[in-house]
Amino acid sequence: MAHVDTYIKDFARFETRVAKSTPVWLRDIRKTAIDRFAAVGFPATKDEKWRFTRVRPLLGHDFRLAEGYQREALLPLQLDELCMDDRGCRRLTFVNGHFAEDLSDTGSLPAGVRIGSLRSFMETDPEPVQRCLSRYADSRKNPFVALNTAHIYDGAFVHIPKGTRLEEPIHLLYVTRSNGNPVVSHPRTLIIADEDTRASIVESYVGFDSDTYFTNAVTEIVVKARAEIDHCKLQRESDSAYHIATVQAQIGRDSRYKTDSVSLGGSLVRNDINTILGDEGIDCTVNGLYLANGHQHVDNHTVIEHTNPRGLSRELYKGILGGRAKAVFNGRIHVHPQAQKTDAKQTNRCILLSDDAQVNTNPQLEIYADDVKCTHGAAVGQIDGDAVFYLRSRGIDKASARQMLVFAFANEVLENLRIDRVREHLTADLRRWLSEARGVGEEG
Repeated sequence: MAHVDTYIKDFARFETRVAKSTPVWLRDIRKTAIDRFAAVGFPATKDEKWRFTRVRPLLGHDFRLAEGYQREALLPLQLDELCMDDRGCRRLTFVNGHFAEDLSDTGSLPAGVRIGSLRSFMETDPEPVQRCLSRYADSRKNPFVALNTAHIYDGAFVHIPKGTRLEEPIHLLYVTRSNGNPVVSHPRTLIIADEDTRASIVESYVGFDSDTYFTNAVTEIVVKARAEIDHCKLQRESDSAYHIATVQAQIGRDSRYKTDSVSLGGSLVRNDINTILGDEGIDCTVNGLYLANGHQHVDNHTVIEHTNPRGLSRELYKGILGGRAKAVFNGRIHVHPQAQKTDAKQTNRCILLSDDAQVNTNPQLEIYADDVKCTHGAAVGQIDGDAVFYLRSRGIDKASARQMLVFAFANEVLENLRIDRVREHLTADLRRWLSEARGVGEEG
């Protein structure tokens, strides 16, 4: 079984290999992060934030740090089967955490827009990277963030300059390919949207059937005043993969920010979505959909911090669980004393397709201001028998009726996706999943 020492030794080999190309400021960040990871180690269930999620299965594998990308002739064709149709998008592709230029296409970009490999920008234009990298995702609070930060090497960098409007989405595609050897990658994404910008950004994580690997991802998003950003994270890893990810967003004055998280794959999945409303007048939406079957385990932890007045936040997470799948939803809205006139709503709903599926849901409001409007709620149940009866009375067979009801339940999240091609892709994925998921067409 892999322990903390294994990862520390891997870090030492990694640091030696990349030392000559690493600037001093990044070396200091890495050293602080690995020291933190060494001090706290992997979380255990006695940690309240990991109470319902055991990482022991992950530690049962001897993952080795993935090496650089080697061009493969068949990979482009295989990716077409795994990914959404992103023709017309600006695409950055990373294989095992390393930039794959031959699988990327940034097209023509408006003046000043910088999109590319984080490693490349750290070498050629480090100032904006150095200013923001590792400033927002806190290694002190999350050991997986610390482990990722210690291995910062490559990933995506997106910088949208003041006043720029991007009409087509940016697609950040992270692919893992183990080739029979369990590997770990630590992809890092840094997105900076300056004042008065507008953009849509999609993060996709995909893998190949039955490949065993570990993706430990961290994304930092900086949204400045009056920007409008749509962010969507799609997780479609291998059914034997481990996916641990943190999205940390810092939102500026009078901005509109929407983030959607959709989880379909993975054996063990943990998503931490942390959003800081760092100024006044922010409109924030945090939505999620998670589908799990068999023995999958999906854990979603969200935090929305209202730190200033007149903040609006809406959160909707929905889950569908079949087989012996397990899920966790832990959502917290924190209203600080100075955040008067906050308007926040949080909802978590989950459908269980079998008697063996389980979900632990814990929506929370932590309010320290008195002039606010905040609500939260959660509901867990099975498919509505009366609704099935009604549809059957209209001539619809039982299996189709159940599938229709589950689709309608999930589609409330999908229909609110603002990126058309993502919505179309996920709608097709949802229909496929429902046709294959055990328990949808019959009684659980």
